[in-house]
Amino acid sequence: MFKEFKEFAMRGNVVDMAVGIIIGAAFGTIVKSLVDDVIMPPIGLLLGSVDFSDLFVTLKEGATAGPYLTLAAAKEAGAVTLSYGAFLNTIVSFLIVAFSVFLLVKGMNSLKRKEEAPAAAPTTKECPYCYSTIPIKATKCPQCTSTL
Repeated sequence: MFKEFKEFAMRGNVVDMAVGIIIGAAFGTIVKSLVDDVIMPPIGLLLGSVDFSDLFVTLKEGATAGPYLTLAAAKEAGAVTLSYGAFLNTIVSFLIVAFSVFLLVKGMNSLKRKEEAPAAAPTTKECPYCYSTIPIKATKCPQCTSTL
């Protein structure tokens, strides 16, 4: 049983999948940082110093009455909130990941197309009588003088 498990685990596609998952998780953290730290602050600044992660609606007051200035303050007070700012950040993250994957797949497809380019049309053919190689447009074989 151990031998079978080892064969399964060491298959090329299983190892490739594991590497893909690890790289994907690392890529996800990079994208999250890009969205939270680079993209959203300028957008928030353009919209009047709004921090999207702190956009929320209080559905039910917590132990201490609101208004709450930040989402963290609302959560600390035990308030029930609808955190649509975090949802907006998640949507932007998804769009960045989707666009990155699109570019990656597009690049891979263009490489495949270059590899799978059709072979050039033949420029020569074989004489059916003497089997010598002649130009494709020839109507008479220069070797055996047969009419083609």
